[in-house]
Amino acid sequence: MVRKVTVSLLCFVYIATCYCGKQVYKIGGLFIDEHQKRVFETATGIVNKNLRSSFKLEAHSVVVDTRNSLLTYNEACKLLRKGIVGLFGPSSVHSSPYIQSLCDLKEIPHLETHRYLNLDKDHTLVNIHPHPKTLSKLYFNLVEAFDWHSFIILYDNYENLLSVSSLLEFNSLGRTVVLRQLQINEKSEIDGYRPLLTQVKLTGETKYILVCSTNILETVLQQLQQVGMMTDIYRYIIANLDMQTVELQPFQYAGTNITGVRVMDPESKTVVDTVKRVHRSFKLIEDKAWKLDLESALIVDAVQLFYETIFQFTEDQKSSIRTKPIDCKSYDSWTGGYTIINSLKTNSVGGLTGSVKFDPEGFRTSFNVDILELTPRGLVTVGEWNSTDSNIKSKRVERVTLEGKKRHLFNRTFTVLISLSKPYAMLKENTAQLTGNDRYEGFCVDVIDELARILGFNYTFTVQEDGANGNLDKLTNEWNGMIGEIIKGTADLAITDLTITSERETAVDFTMPFMNLGISILYKKPEPVPPSLLMFVSPFSVSVWVMLGVSYFVVSITIFVMGRLSPREWQNPFPCVEEPEYLINQFTIRNSLWFTIGALMQQGSELAPIAISTRTASGIWWFFVLIMVSSYTANLAAFLTVETLVTPFKNINELAAQKKSNTALRKTEQQLITSDHPENMVTLNEDGVNKVETEDYAFLMESTSIEYATERKCTLAQVGGLLDDKGYGIAMAKDSAYRNDLSRAVLRLQETGVLTGLKIKWWKEKRGGGKCSRKPEGGEATALDLQNVGGVFLVLFIGALLGFFGSFMELLLYVYQKSKVMSLPFKQELKRELKFFVELKQNVKVVSEEVAADGTTEKSLLDYKL
Repeated sequence: MVRKVTVSLLCFVYIATCYCGKQVYKIGGLFIDEHQKRVFETATGIVNKNLRSSFKLEAHSVVVDTRNSLLTYNEACKLLRKGIVGLFGPSSVHSSPYIQSLCDLKEIPHLETHRYLNLDKDHTLVNIHPHPKTLSKLYFNLVEAFDWHSFIILYDNYENLLSVSSLLEFNSLGRTVVLRQLQINEKSEIDGYRPLLTQVKLTGETKYILVCSTNILETVLQQLQQVGMMTDIYRYIIANLDMQTVELQPFQYAGTNITGVRVMDPESKTVVDTVKRVHRSFKLIEDKAWKLDLESALIVDAVQLFYETIFQFTEDQKSSIRTKPIDCKSYDSWTGGYTIINSLKTNSVGGLTGSVKFDPEGFRTSFNVDILELTPRGLVTVGEWNSTDSNIKSKRVERVTLEGKKRHLFNRTFTVLISLSKPYAMLKENTAQLTGNDRYEGFCVDVIDELARILGFNYTFTVQEDGANGNLDKLTNEWNGMIGEIIKGTADLAITDLTITSERETAVDFTMPFMNLGISILYKKPEPVPPSLLMFVSPFSVSVWVMLGVSYFVVSITIFVMGRLSPREWQNPFPCVEEPEYLINQFTIRNSLWFTIGALMQQGSELAPIAISTRTASGIWWFFVLIMVSSYTANLAAFLTVETLVTPFKNINELAAQKKSNTALRKTEQQLITSDHPENMVTLNEDGVNKVETEDYAFLMESTSIEYATERKCTLAQVGGLLDDKGYGIAMAKDSAYRNDLSRAVLRLQETGVLTGLKIKWWKEKRGGGKCSRKPEGGEATALDLQNVGGVFLVLFIGALLGFFGSFMELLLYVYQKSKVMSLPFKQELKRELKFFVELKQNVKVVSEEVAADGTTEKSLLDYKL
């Protein structure tokens, strides 16, 4: 007994010695009830047990009616006159703004623990409570994970409704969101919320979100049960972070799906010890039923954060804090206040509610939220949500149970190796500084995220710095790149454009392919053929043009022969003479050719067939001309308006046969790929794409990479089909126990179309995708230019020129015959005819009398004979 007393006395002396001479810093608190006051004092006593510090905190707290702003203000002024270095509370929408203004004016650090929207990073306020907008993302993600297409939000006041404000966005996404406020009718106060809940039940909706205060939550749940809305067809999300304090035992066996959230684990040792300390401070048996709520836990974390900040400031930085009483009626302020405030916003501690730290805006960040479900065994944690990446990491959230013995993936954390390769994994384009998984985005990043949602595992991305997928060194028999990292065990999974090969499968395991592809050729997009001068002859082939010419001459000669054979075609040249001396036939060789060409040109002539035979032949010729001209016109329109694209090659064989290719590139596909000419090889796909753009260069590349490039570079295109067939898979250690689970999850993503949607997202939508697939605006036809119809003008000019020379030759022939018959000089007659030709006003040519060599005269009748 004496020994025990001695030990106790020594401990007392030691503690007293440690506290002797310690600097005392006063902190003030304004609270709404005695429980919060005792929690504040208990938290102060806990942090003061740090024997290494040269100071201690002295709590000065008061319980005040925070709805009375003036009374709360006066109590705050009393605390400031005591020389406090920090003020906690009052955590009230009524009086907190006034207290914050006072602290801003006097530069007193102000710590709050309730929801607050109007936080300004320049103010003295540091709010430990998660920001409502951040929590709103949590509930948004929950509804998305449950795939609710319609639901009703039951809320008690607008302040609580702000915590789920993002859910209203579902209305713009084609979903139905209905708001109903929980109000009690004064005339039927005894009925509580039951009349409203009965009306809601009649709508037939089975999915609800309860957004109400803790003090009425149990009542609402009980009355939901009373109106028959606690059966297995109903589903609820309780948007209250104090769900663990609510008595839910009456609803455990109803079969209703009730999901809730919390930011602290009430069963953790730290929380249990804190609750015991608070109970001891009350020393009342009836208070043993008191449960630590969120705001009380935040008060403890706020005191710990404040203490750690003062400790770092005084002990680590060897700085001193000078305090002084502040009078609210004076213009004095505490000069050291903002130094403490800035340190509070940059500091972080591990508290009852997890990690307590802040982003640059002063909002709490990087905290975890447990997702709970009510089961016959009570509340069970089925998932986790982090405020940094806003991802729900739980399979149970997606309503998929983990059956069987193999539960090794659930809640397991994997190190996932990625390579920064577009569009599989990329750094986010963001001006803010990002950390962790939030730094990356891309197709493979989304695939891992989807797999984590299905299987319930966690993951951390690491980057393969050299970007190598993995090849075997034949000399050392060692693998490099991602495959090497998997073999070494530094990464659990590897995902990128990693091709599954037989050689790699001897070293690691792969899931089933999440993307199928093959090697193809990237080359410049085919260019339109420039219009030819003789494009108007393009509608018919050479053989058709030849047959058309032959047909013209054959039909012309046929009509000439039939005209001479048919008696009806021999006509009287002088209609007034009943018995003419001779008959004439209109279908001479020249007339037959003219008649046929007139029909071919659709112009006709003055000649008209009379006999049945000639009319029959003419009709058949006209029918033939109709078909040919119509075909020519239709095909000519296509040739003039449709661009003809041409590429030097259409497949790998034609590429190898190109004369521009060197000899080493002409044999086989394998030799094309493994060329001995290093100048034709590139290390990165980007270099190959650039060479295709700037040079006459064809690049063999994966079809998926070609598709990504051609969506963004409109001058490039894929030529030919796939040269082989391969797939990308997720690599893991050999004989991995979770290979089958991952493969089944990949198959599920394929069946549900998720992989297709992700490919469309990253190939055709994100980062400039879809640029080359967009159709140009407007559908107007383009005008034909001279290049398209220049050949027709050329034919016209050549025809006119030939006609002129023909008429001149005809004139020479006429003058020659006339001079020969009349025995006149050829030059003289030619001059006379040319003189008449240049006298343009002379439109009548008389028959002249010519003097022959023998002195006789005769009229020139050559005009008639010729």
